[in-house]
Amino acid sequence: MKETLKKGTFEKADAMLNLSNLKVDIEGSRILNGISLSVAAGELVCLVGRNGAGKTTTFRTIMGYRRPRSGGVEFDGANLAKMPTWQIAQSGIGFSPEESEVYSDLTVAENIELSTWTRPAGRAADARIEEAYAVFPKLRQYLARGGAQLSGGERKMVSIARALTLDPKLLLLDEPFEGLSPAIIPSIAEGVASIRAMGKGVLIAESNVHHIPDYADRIYVLERGEVMFSGTLSEAYRDRDVMRVIAGKIEIAS
Repeated sequence: MKETLKKGTFEKADAMLNLSNLKVDIEGSRILNGISLSVAAGELVCLVGRNGAGKTTTFRTIMGYRRPRSGGVEFDGANLAKMPTWQIAQSGIGFSPEESEVYSDLTVAENIELSTWTRPAGRAADARIEEAYAVFPKLRQYLARGGAQLSGGERKMVSIARALTLDPKLLLLDEPFEGLSPAIIPSIAEGVASIRAMGKGVLIAESNVHHIPDYADRIYVLERGEVMFSGTLSEAYRDRDVMRVIAGKIEIAS
């Protein structure tokens, strides 16, 4: 694989989340092979790669569902590698999985309230819930609607809102735009922009480069478990090898 990593002005010391030379094996196969990335407060960072590249494994390792073979996972200076998932969440990391995982037998309001029970300390629950509805005001229309009655886009909004009511410093959003109607994607993108504007760090996993918001601060391109590129979205569009991986064809920006 051609090495195309670019070194920007971002300083690792500024980051709240640091992955360092992270290696993860699943059933004897190496899935992540020495990846490193950083996310700071108020940043939107995107982890981009084809299906099977290792994006979800990266997120699940950060959240403690997978244990690294070697390497570091640090958040606010604490080592997450051996922490249980509940403790990682309480340390200030919210997670919205690809499948949304909205509880079908709970209402929209109940789904969103759940995280205030999981992490009761900090700001008042009412303030956290109000903040989530400010990010996705459309959800106010569906407070009493059951999770099973929601569209895919509505479930995604509920999933992100639920992660936000945890009152996290960092949100992990796994494929937030995948499979959604083009009509709903702008609402999700605007919500992510609002979360970033609050000063929270946001790390997105995305398989479609055209879904990456143009306000992203930095992207990492993952291929076969390795980071092959780190830089801005505009730099990625000018790189033939990167575009071949993340777009399936060569689309060189002029």
